[in-house]
Amino acid sequence: MRPSPFALHRAASVGEALALKAEHGDDASFYAGGTELLVALKARVLRYGHLIDIKPLAELRAIEAKEDGTLAIGALCTHHAIATHPLVRKLLPAYAALSADVGNIRVRMAGTIGGVLCFAEPHADAPTLLAALDARVRLSGPEGERTVPSREFHLGEFTTARRDDELLVAIEVPPLGAGNRAAYRCFRHTERPAVGVAAVWKPRAPRCLDLWVGAIGGVPTRMTKSENAAMQLPAALRASEAWERLQPVVEDEARALEASDDLHGSADYKRHLAAVLAQRALEACLA
Repeated sequence: MRPSPFALHRAASVGEALALKAEHGDDASFYAGGTELLVALKARVLRYGHLIDIKPLAELRAIEAKEDGTLAIGALCTHHAIATHPLVRKLLPAYAALSADVGNIRVRMAGTIGGVLCFAEPHADAPTLLAALDARVRLSGPEGERTVPSREFHLGEFTTARRDDELLVAIEVPPLGAGNRAAYRCFRHTERPAVGVAAVWKPRAPRCLDLWVGAIGGVPTRMTKSENAAMQLPAALRASEAWERLQPVVEDEARALEASDDLHGSADYKRHLAAVLAQRALEACLA
């Protein structure tokens, strides 16, 4: 099926893109990689009379480290660009690995991190690891810029905290810190994760674990009981010993996760996957 007819506008700056959105209102949408939007337009799930093409905006393709170590990733960076960028591979190897495994080669070459976050399809990889990393989403709108924690950005399936007149311009990830580890593990069926688990382990006092499950519900879910249990582990434990102590807590919490049956599997199957993937992510961090 072909999409309904629309006018294509190519913005030369963020300001021009915002002005075009203000001019055409609800009948317009920003267009970047198009891997999610064009599918929805062709299926007539979405209809817009105007698409605002922001692909020419080089200012949204930058990847740079700030003075405090924060890694800023432009919203138009493709998954391939992130996976192969030296700064990401050095500072956030777990995120580089995630990006290298997203979807298929076409999606990795065209799809953008900003598009994935704004479309808010529940079965996506990026939101889960970004939540565990405590990343921030930077938005630009008519009233200026504002920053939203990634953990608060997704409000439900296909729903985010981004206002309709705002443009996501960058994702900012705070420095992981020396000795800290991050890992993401997922299981896929149709080039999308049936379940994904992200862990960030900070062994130095005060010890901290961030453990998040994604794709199992409308938004990434935090496993707080498992986090609290991990913080009570003795410092000298080997990875296998640490998992032995954490396993009952993780499996118990996984069994209580909210999940629903869909083409990616039954609710019970997804809960089982959450426990298995949590083990793999945690062992990668604890090793």
